[in-house]
Amino acid sequence: MTTILGLNAFHGDAAAALVVDGTLVAAAEEERFNRVKHCAGFPAAAALWCLEDAGLTPADVDHIAIGRDVRANAGAKLRYSLRHPPSPRYVASRLKNAANVRDLKSRVAIELGVPNAALRADVHHVEHHLAHAASAFYVSPFDEAAVLTVDGFGDYASTMLAHGDGRALSILDRVLFPHSLGLLYTAVTQWLGFPHYGDEGKVMGLAPYGDPERFAHKLRQLVALDRPLFRLNLRYFSHHSKGVAMTWEDGSPSIGRVFSVELERLLGPARVPKSEVTSDHHDVAAALQHILEEAYLHVVSTAYESTQSPRLCLAGGVALNAVANGMIRAQTPFDEVYVQPAAGDSGTAVGAAFRVWHETLGRPRSFVMRHACTGPEFSDDTYVEALGAVGLASELYTDAELFAVVAERIAAGDVVGWFQGRMEFGPRALGHRSIVADPRRTDMKDILNARIKHREPFRPFAPSILAERTGDWFEQDYTSPFMVMVYKTRLEKRTTIPAVNHVDDTGRLQTVERDVEPRYYALIEAFEGLTGVPILLNTSFNENEPIVTSPRDAVDCFLKTKMDVLVLGNRVVRRPVPDS
Repeated sequence: MTTILGLNAFHGDAAAALVVDGTLVAAAEEERFNRVKHCAGFPAAAALWCLEDAGLTPADVDHIAIGRDVRANAGAKLRYSLRHPPSPRYVASRLKNAANVRDLKSRVAIELGVPNAALRADVHHVEHHLAHAASAFYVSPFDEAAVLTVDGFGDYASTMLAHGDGRALSILDRVLFPHSLGLLYTAVTQWLGFPHYGDEGKVMGLAPYGDPERFAHKLRQLVALDRPLFRLNLRYFSHHSKGVAMTWEDGSPSIGRVFSVELERLLGPARVPKSEVTSDHHDVAAALQHILEEAYLHVVSTAYESTQSPRLCLAGGVALNAVANGMIRAQTPFDEVYVQPAAGDSGTAVGAAFRVWHETLGRPRSFVMRHACTGPEFSDDTYVEALGAVGLASELYTDAELFAVVAERIAAGDVVGWFQGRMEFGPRALGHRSIVADPRRTDMKDILNARIKHREPFRPFAPSILAERTGDWFEQDYTSPFMVMVYKTRLEKRTTIPAVNHVDDTGRLQTVERDVEPRYYALIEAFEGLTGVPILLNTSFNENEPIVTSPRDAVDCFLKTKMDVLVLGNRVVRRPVPDS
């Protein structure tokens, strides 16, 4: 037996993954254990859980792989630094981070609570974007494909174009610092008054409310589409001249301002966070999304020209832009697309491990990631214990009873916390740690935001649909099991599902297959039997913290929000009626 512990460490969305004999047996983000959103630092709890889940100890690990290699692109880094010396503070921060990566084995021993001598594992440093590429291609169903990774920066690169063939990944092109589509999106996101790590997703939701034409001609000045792939107009950015103030310690990561005063001269003063979002902000968001789509599809088309493959694998934070992903098959020659469910940095833990398995060890491919449910699961006894600790009563149903009972409550307007099986890996709740509701209700978005989610009203909620019914309700029917594609809702269906039909008549859908997600499928099927609609509104099971991991997390979220029903496995809890 060969065991490989993959890590994303000292970077946002720290995570661990365990590959045993070429199969991904466990993977989870650190934030799900310590309850700190996008937690950086070292994923100690996640790594220990992966080993415990597999019945292993740190001494049993043969290889440790991290999706970071401080030596990658070193020549380009040195040449740029000599021409543009960064600030001493920035250099000190980067050197500290690099030291953590470089002395990985000692840090692993400390974090996992064992003597250094007890770790017999070989340590492997995999370039960040190679780890992204490996995370997409090696777990895809494709024997051969174009592979594209696009994000902010990692190991001095922002984009990698590769060709996957069997167990080989051949790098065809890179885009290096200071040019980055991820940073382009971050810069304008910051100008729009959303400064936090991960806020780019909010802007994707805001964009459909605006008119892209008002500001597209201005934002087009920020990026040129040429060879190699694209380049930024650096006058509108500050990261290349001042460095970026980043924190990658154990808490939530932060990124300092990356746009220059020239962007404010171009667009006007930046919005103050939490101030009014005006029509101008709507229009800038729309223009940003439009320009990102132009650049992204240009890069995707270049990937096709370079490989002539009809198949594409995607990873990197920009690959979570579901609106752009939904355009690929319609607007480029690609026929098939696979987006890794943890396409962001957490997924590099998976990619680093598989890179070692296939490239370093030369082992053949045998694993396909059809689902993302690789996290902790819990027994009925733990459900009883969590409920008993707070005095909540539950009713226990058989499978034959459960789905009908819960579907009936959803159809009656109840908001249901749905907690089942193994937790999902990646940013999306996919029917294991989900809040589900009736998509037919025009007021459901407002209900969820007022009672549970407490988030910006412009952000949409997602539809989960029985896979074989996708073409009946949306204009595309290509599979999207990981909620990474946005499709237009069919004209005749839009008024039927207003709670999941966004302002531009689209949905970021999850296609649910019976053989992959049998319990979630059964719930949606039961709802369809009552309503004729094979769709549920699906949002993550949380308020403003990371998605719940344990039954206790679920119970806490249920109690502090105004959810109507909590389902833990086959146990159904109804909100207590207050004493009169």
